Amino acid sequence: MDNQQALWLKRLALFSVVLAFCVILIGAYTRLKDAGLGCPDWPGCYGQLAAPQTFDAIQKANAEYPSMPVDVAKAQTEMTHRYFAESLGLVIVIMAVMAFITRKKHVLPLWLPSLLVVLVIFQGMLGMWTVTMRLLPLAVMGHLLGGFCTLGFLWLCVLYTHKKSTASFKKGILPTLAFSTLVILFCQILLGGWTSANYAALICPDFPTCQGQWWPNTHFASAFNFLGGINMENPLAFQDTAGRTTIHVIHRLGAFITLIMGSWLVFASMRHVALRKVALVLAIFLAIQLGLGVFNVVFSLPLHIAVSHNAMGALLLLTLITLNFNIYQANKGQHG
Repeated sequence: MDNQQALWLKRLALFSVVLAFCVILIGAYTRLKDAGLGCPDWPGCYGQLAAPQTFDAIQKANAEYPSMPVDVAKAQTEMTHRYFAESLGLVIVIMAVMAFITRKKHVLPLWLPSLLVVLVIFQGMLGMWTVTMRLLPLAVMGHLLGGFCTLGFLWLCVLYTHKKSTASFKKGILPTLAFSTLVILFCQILLGGWTSANYAALICPDFPTCQGQWWPNTHFASAFNFLGGINMENPLAFQDTAGRTTIHVIHRLGAFITLIMGSWLVFASMRHVALRKVALVLAIFLAIQLGLGVFNVVFSLPLHIAVSHNAMGALLLLTLITLNFNIYQANKGQHG
């Protein structure tokens, strides 16, 4: 019976990762379709459990929210995102209960599902604030980061429940390099979220220059004032052109630094047989992500490419977590 419970916990961990990945993609699609306020209230939609679709429901919704008439497509998109996110929250709670039941089998460290329960509750609050604060960039970015953190910790659950013996190797600089690259990628995801939250992705329509210049007019004070827009009727009006330009340019610089660190990590990891497969995947994902980033600019943010850019960011995060986990397990084995 204990083995069956452990097996189901492994399966649930894998399922939760797939579901979290879908939530990130649907969230990106919702944001890019400008459907973040497709429902002006929370947790319902125009005071109803589901997005209004019938003539009577739409008329009632429009009467209650005259300043925000119903856009059925946007409302359905927003509610689909909420349904997936709520399903993920339920799965995480179930997984936490199963982890507690199987704690004596040491299948999964209890701190991981416990942290995930706290995180998913906070994610729900961020989702609410995103709506009630009318797409305040800080709330939008926080919600996006929370989604990536949730995915990352869920993937760590998968790695723990499926861990195998890892060949040892000389410690050297690799652990520090791998962890540093993971931190830099996380910062780049944060920059990407801030770029998206401030609608700065198209402020530079050319590449590799921006607005025809190598260093256009910038304004760092406003660009990275994360509290900007609070208590404003339209928080998105806080950033001016110079602020959005600064955000975009720094995101590009972050991409360059991530590429350099990631490439260095790939070459360092390829020396170790146990890490070569993960290193090769990392190299492929870095190349694809670079191409998607350039295509986003050159082709003016096509929806499918922009969503793919988010997806590849998530896959890069999972790959770097895997690499760090394998290095950690190998070092742990050496000292165990």
